[in-house]
Amino acid sequence: MAADGERDDRLRAVVGLAQAMASARTPLETVEAAAEGALRALGGTFAAVSAWERERGRLRVLVNAGERTEAEERFPADESYPVHDFPEITEFLHEHWRGGQPQAWVVSADGVREDLHGHRRVAALRRRGRNCCVVAPIVLHGRAWGELYVARPPGAPPFDSTDAEFATVLAAVAASGIAQTERLEEVRKLAFTDPLTGLANRRAVDAGLDEAMERHLDEGVVVSLLVCDLNGLKRVNDTMGHAVGDRLLERFGSVLSLCGAKLPGALAARLGGDEFCLLTVGPTADEVVRVADELCRRAAELDLGEGVACGVASTGDPIGPVRSARRLFRLADAAQYRAKAARSAKPVVAGRDGGREDPVVRLADRPPKPPAAERRRFRGRRS
Repeated sequence: MAADGERDDRLRAVVGLAQAMASARTPLETVEAAAEGALRALGGTFAAVSAWERERGRLRVLVNAGERTEAEERFPADESYPVHDFPEITEFLHEHWRGGQPQAWVVSADGVREDLHGHRRVAALRRRGRNCCVVAPIVLHGRAWGELYVARPPGAPPFDSTDAEFATVLAAVAASGIAQTERLEEVRKLAFTDPLTGLANRRAVDAGLDEAMERHLDEGVVVSLLVCDLNGLKRVNDTMGHAVGDRLLERFGSVLSLCGAKLPGALAARLGGDEFCLLTVGPTADEVVRVADELCRRAAELDLGEGVACGVASTGDPIGPVRSARRLFRLADAAQYRAKAARSAKPVVAGRDGGREDPVVRLADRPPKPPAAERRRFRGRRS
């Protein structure tokens, strides 16, 4: 009988959550309803909903509900964490959940976790005076959108596998409500978002690069651009179909977001087709090159595709004065072309092979042949 009563309570909680989210009028009201509903349903004292900002590689907290610490605001202006600190939200989806239902998991403050990333969640529980938490991925359209997080204090019964299963159901209900409100925002978002990967698009990069160059010219801040071309996409499309090719693009987009999160303020984008880029303002050229190295390594480990050709251009390297976004783009594109032609497993960096006499710099600064092509202007050109 007790079990029947618990099932009834949980069913009522699911219905209540769905009704609350259906009544929400804005995206913020929707995630607030999700956090409050999950808090009550799971008997927690704290709940949060976070969204994965793919273009910036950050897990951003949208709402904190329940008993908060002094450092936690109900609607944080800018509480976010590098997604590489919690890679399970990105990696587990692709490795274990494709074709199945994403599962929530439990973390305990007194638990022993061998992996570094699990340790970060344990440390956060201890730091905030909480005993355990359950984390449920929120998945929209087969892609990780963010997470639902509910915690209990010391002295309360710890979450168990049954709670994790229930949290999975609650996250699915939350996902439905979020999807409904996101459709209202879709037109605005599509203007600056690539619909396949969830990264920024070419329009967002152009706007961001123009602003970055203004800061470079006014303040001398370092601006870097990483341009990469995903190898093997045509082969995958021709032999396995475009649906598989799209999955490869999505997988690489996740890798780019994960790597870009290591550079504060980085903007990860898909330029179109098999071309991607990463724009940074502030990090040094060496920091960007280290991330480019990791990106090449991770891309080579993907099951599909044949790695990535990567070019880097930074105002922090000896490439001469950069007074326009166009020149920085040409330098990064020329470096990527060199990497592609050489089948390089590592990034090619403009200016690091002779400064202004670097073949990459000379190629980028060569006057274009009329009529000027748009982006693939270096393809097929001998230098």
